Amino acid sequence: MLATFDDAIEGAAFLQENKVDALFLDINMPDLTGLELASQLVEPPMVIFTTAHKKFALEGFELNALDYLLKPIDLERFRRTVQKIKEYHQFRNPDSEAKPTSLYVRSEYRLVRVALGDIVYIEGLSDYIKIHLKSSPHPLLTLMTLKGILDELPESVFRRIHRSYIVAIDQVQSIQNRKVQMSNGIELPISQSYGDFVEVWGKS
Repeated sequence: MLATFDDAIEGAAFLQENKVDALFLDINMPDLTGLELASQLVEPPMVIFTTAHKKFALEGFELNALDYLLKPIDLERFRRTVQKIKEYHQFRNPDSEAKPTSLYVRSEYRLVRVALGDIVYIEGLSDYIKIHLKSSPHPLLTLMTLKGILDELPESVFRRIHRSYIVAIDQVQSIQNRKVQMSNGIELPISQSYGDFVEVWGKS
């Protein structure tokens, strides 16, 4: 722990001069609320809101909060939040020799951990993407572009095959007539621009 403050303005001044990994922020504070402070941070750390009121949860997650703790805070719930902080920090600051096993996306005002091995394919819809999973019949919808998520995925495991699709290489069952059949039975097109995927898949 670097510091604690009873006043949001003092806390904001500290954050301007110091880099922190995580910030536990009470919503109800004098002069400047926790929500107002979080919205003013240019490069915010992981923010965890604490409050006695559920009504602020939606606004908190709209500010990309990592978590939201209701008072009185249960010890086990707090431990889960700390674990989430550790996992998210490791995801954003990976060991150069370690292979990532999951990624984090925001969906329905929640930060969701997605195991890379659970992904079948990813579908792009303008500014949104659908992550199709082995474990669920319903895709995970998140506000992100295909290029954005591709930058976070290991190239040895995922490849783009079309302007609208990224596939998990090991989930491709067959390729015929410039189409791939995925493990869930869905057929996806391979565009001419990504024709080298056939060779990549053949070597996998």
